[in-house]
Amino acid sequence: MRGHVVPAAWVARLRPEDRRVGVALADADRLARCLRCDVWLEVSPPEPGAGVADVLPPLSDLPKPRRGKVLQEAVLLRLIALNKAAHSIVFGLLAIALAVLEFKLPGLQRSARLLDRRLAATVAQTGQEASRDRVGDTLHRVIGLHRSAVLVLLVTAAAYCIVEGIEAVGLWRERRWAEYLTALATAGLLPLEIHELIDRITVLRVGALVVNVAILVWLVRAKHLFGARGGSKTLHEQVDWAAILDEPAPAPHQ
Repeated sequence: MRGHVVPAAWVARLRPEDRRVGVALADADRLARCLRCDVWLEVSPPEPGAGVADVLPPLSDLPKPRRGKVLQEAVLLRLIALNKAAHSIVFGLLAIALAVLEFKLPGLQRSARLLDRRLAATVAQTGQEASRDRVGDTLHRVIGLHRSAVLVLLVTAAAYCIVEGIEAVGLWRERRWAEYLTALATAGLLPLEIHELIDRITVLRVGALVVNVAILVWLVRAKHLFGARGGSKTLHEQVDWAAILDEPAPAPHQ
């Protein structure tokens, strides 16, 4: 998506057979066609020197940029990669918080028991039972925590942090294995998200479920995963460059 792809701008001279990608003008400038967006740009010939070819190679040998549907899919894939990277960061922060909690849990529970006893004594003197109930519930949750449960949550958060990070890197680099890994991991989370949604409906939970279902459906359909739409054999649609370059040239861009 960065910049134009104009091979006719980087050769010393243009020939009549190069007219589909470049045209020399009378004032020594030239019109060069962008192979990505079909815009014609008025450019000056390159300065003579190293790295400047004399003429263009045959059209069949020119490097072809991604365009159209292929380019759109690449952009969407990187947006999904950013989504997975954000998930990895959140799970990583959660794992750090759980590790701190695991390390300091015995001390926190001792402090919670002491505070609960003091709170009970204070309530007995003042009669503020409602306030005691709210604070006491929180203290009892801390006291009732088991280190084994915290450890399981810590391992789970760390595992998801690593998996989501691997997905993000693989999707950003457009690796086929990362598409399969993302589809499987996303599908594996859907039952948990549905269970959470049944327990309590919130905008955040509904949004997360919709996004993950959309990602899963798009990956399977667009990337032909698990044999969908003919599988990997039909994944790469061929671009008819001859037909594209034979189309009438758009108006030159000044």
